[in-house]
Amino acid sequence: MKKITKRRALILLSIGMIVISTSQIVSQFFEVPDFAKGSFIGIGIGLLITSLIFGNFKTVRN
Repeated sequence: MKKITKRRALILLSIGMIVISTSQIVSQFFEVPDFAKGSFIGIGIGLLITSLIFGNFKTVRN
């Protein structure tokens, strides 16, 4: 798989964090099945890992 741009990697990173936090907040106030809670947390972690592995975070050195 080819590298994704830094902007898209940061978008994936933020979406992953939002998915995980939303899952935690919703499960705090509503009764959510374990399967749904685990699925959302897994999707969030998958997005975080994908953005870190395939993101282009190289800095320019002079």
